[in-house]
Amino acid sequence: MLVGYARTSTVEQEAGLEAQERDLRVVGCEKVFAERVSSVARRARMEAALEFVREGDVLVVTKLDRLARSVADLMAIEARLKTKGVGLRVLSMGGSELDTSTPTGKLMLTMFGAIAEFERGLMLERQREGIQKAKEAGKYRGRAPTARRRAEEIQRLRADGVKPTEIAVRLGIGRASVYRVLGGTSDQ
Repeated sequence: MLVGYARTSTVEQEAGLEAQERDLRVVGCEKVFAERVSSVARRARMEAALEFVREGDVLVVTKLDRLARSVADLMAIEARLKTKGVGLRVLSMGGSELDTSTPTGKLMLTMFGAIAEFERGLMLERQREGIQKAKEAGKYRGRAPTARRRAEEIQRLRADGVKPTEIAVRLGIGRASVYRVLGGTSDQ
């Protein structure tokens, strides 16, 4: 059985997720696990796919970066699949497919995984440099602290006798943030 896995990092990439799902169905995936989650977050649907596959199945992804966040992660996933007797197929590898059921496929998987990790590292480095440059130019301030923007509201609710835990629930912010704004006032 061919089992597909599709992933995008954000909700804004809806078209990308739909395209992955379409491509996976076109090649014959009978079941597709899809999710919108960063590669560094817990990927529940990927875990579900890895649990679902059985001996003789093939896990199919459109691109390698949709599956793994690093070479170590890729090798761990591939080892799990191998232990279960499951193959891995990557549809888009520079114009050709990759299939780990062959020795050449295994070699290529490792090499492409290393290149993808290197590429991601370069991208993150450029991002950090861009942020630093924007900070120096006074154009980057980062995300505004949520609780600090609502400090007056937090103080007002506390003055009305609302406990910090309830304030956090009402405002949809963390309890620790409420305590930070209140200066460590206890729940008493």
